[in-house]
Amino acid sequence: MSTHPEKAFILAAGLGTRLRPYTDTLPKPMVSICGKPMIDHIIDKLVDSGIQEIVVNLHHKGDILRRHLTKRKDLKILFSEEEELLDTGGGVKKVLPLMGDKPFFVINGDAFWIDSADYNVFKSLSAMWDDTNHDMILLLEPVRNMILTKGVGDYDLLNEGRARRSADQSGEYMFAGVRLCHPRIFESETETKFSFLKLMDKADREGRLYGFEHQGGWHHISSPEELHAVEEAIILSAR
Repeated sequence: MSTHPEKAFILAAGLGTRLRPYTDTLPKPMVSICGKPMIDHIIDKLVDSGIQEIVVNLHHKGDILRRHLTKRKDLKILFSEEEELLDTGGGVKKVLPLMGDKPFFVINGDAFWIDSADYNVFKSLSAMWDDTNHDMILLLEPVRNMILTKGVGDYDLLNEGRARRSADQSGEYMFAGVRLCHPRIFESETETKFSFLKLMDKADREGRLYGFEHQGGWHHISSPEELHAVEEAIILSAR
């Protein structure tokens, strides 16, 4: 089985305090890597995968991000203003009426990765989807491959691709900030402000959380030092 998502949600409302001083004047997803904002790297890959519409939540320096994204004409972009931060799960729940009743992508606005030459992350997650067994698929990066930025062992992969959170962070994989989820995962959720991790744990407990091992480079950029290391490596590899 597979699915063909048409929509995605990008989490872009956070304060990005660890990436100061860049985020003193910019929302974190607007910080550039090799001359292009991180969020544009994400959107370019979404467009390549066939996504037609995205929703972006706004809070910190949201007016800057809105002005930038409204210049794009290659897909439909809607915005969700958060006067008070709703955390990652609450931010998505707020816009569920816009996402429809099919699986959709949820992406951290600061996620940065490089696909291998023969595949696109979003297409790969879509091809893996099995509606009978899956409520969520996570993109997972092997910690052993994380050289430029610090990796944390959030998850392990079990039989048949099931993902299991490692409570002591001793797992073999780090969650890479991209997930494909079905809106039914929000059923019975009554809170308006909560972490998306709550839903990931729910899917884990119910045996409906799966993982996909990323085949390209992925970097956890949370500090200026990590940003500079990634940019330098990309520049050197292009020479």
